[in-house]
Amino acid sequence: MKLPYAEPYRIKMVEEIRQSTPEEREQWLKDANYNLFNLKSSQVYIDLLTDSGTGAMSDQQWGALMTGDESYAGSRSFDQLHDSVQNITGYPYLLPTHQGRAAENVLFSVLVKEGDVVPGNSHFDTTKGHIEFRKAHAIDCTVDEAFDIENLHPFKGNIDLEKLENVYKSHPKEQIPFCLITITCNSSGGQPVSLENIKAVKELSDRYGIPIYFDSARFAENAYLIKKREAGQENRTIKEIAKEVFSYGVGMTMSSKKDGLVNIGGFIALSDEKIFNAASNFTIIYEGFITYGGMAGRDMAVLAVGLNEATEFDYLESRISQVEYLGNKLIEYGIPIQKPIGGHAVFVDSQKFLPNIPREEYPAQTLANEIYKEAGIRTVEIGTLLADRDPGTRENRYPKLELVRLAIPRRTYTNNHMDYIAVAIKNVYDRREEIEKGYNITWESDILRHFTVKLEEA
Repeated sequence: MKLPYAEPYRIKMVEEIRQSTPEEREQWLKDANYNLFNLKSSQVYIDLLTDSGTGAMSDQQWGALMTGDESYAGSRSFDQLHDSVQNITGYPYLLPTHQGRAAENVLFSVLVKEGDVVPGNSHFDTTKGHIEFRKAHAIDCTVDEAFDIENLHPFKGNIDLEKLENVYKSHPKEQIPFCLITITCNSSGGQPVSLENIKAVKELSDRYGIPIYFDSARFAENAYLIKKREAGQENRTIKEIAKEVFSYGVGMTMSSKKDGLVNIGGFIALSDEKIFNAASNFTIIYEGFITYGGMAGRDMAVLAVGLNEATEFDYLESRISQVEYLGNKLIEYGIPIQKPIGGHAVFVDSQKFLPNIPREEYPAQTLANEIYKEAGIRTVEIGTLLADRDPGTRENRYPKLELVRLAIPRRTYTNNHMDYIAVAIKNVYDRREEIEKGYNITWESDILRHFTVKLEEA
């Protein structure tokens, strides 16, 4: 008999979590203005709000924590991180930041100006926010297959070359600072970008003189899915694939709280010394000196280890297999999810799940709240709330998909937790006809509203 799969680690420490009552959850959600970001962690049983900074570190990382060099300048921990990043990406220049959006802020302060356009594949919320804050425009060039949840295209994060070339043809080169490739593509359902597509985007962009940058928060998961899904890549290591991917760009931003396997941190890695020097000035203004940039030495030491662990096949197989386990359970129960299952999360189609809720009443937020009320599980809306308002008209922007993201923290929950999540969502699905009303906004910020929005029942 073939041995079943087992995780390549054992548990050394546990953290107690408490289940609450339905009555408690109803009151807590009301007190939070129906915004799951406003809940206290003690009010959450299983937290799938994000996979960012919520994972468990390894014994090797905890050991590295104790060796951190806290020197203000020229820290040994920076050297360790620099070596790790250069070995994986091939980029010789490194600027640490306190997290991914800080890396975007520093880099975009150099590259993006008013009136610019930044094409790419479904820019995520903070990325689009940093672009639009500078009165520039993010243009989504994702392939159409990404927006059909039943389509089994293996690389729904791919950029549509025709859409991209239309952007290049319709804007002067000086107005396009770069093309941004997000790996994996979170907003389209944690979907990977193929190596073939990245090469093709590089060739097209070279013809128009446009550089390529990567939003690399989940680059290792993208490399794993290339290895598993793309012909000719099955015998290569994750590190080999990742290094080739980065060879087609000139730089990257990183939220290390994802594929860095740490609880805080980010960085910019670059091949261009001129851009590095310009970005260094903004790092000093916004983050700190260029050899720590908002990170403690111990956190840089931990990240240096985490990047190497995250680019090992056994870890990635365990991590992504758990996401697939949950996704397949939901498919078994008839729940409409984005297919194929992505790298870091399962994405539920709220419009198919709750067809009675109009888009003006935020069906994805409605579903996320119902899942919390059912079982104490916190998820996040990837839909109209996250899409924000159009900067010009101030009307709601309605994305092609209204999704609820179940982001799985790394090395944190067991498959028993996945079974619990699946049954809870099935219970909501079984009573979906009883859910007839969504929510209205009572207060919102001008940008990135979904983090702090206040809602009331419609």
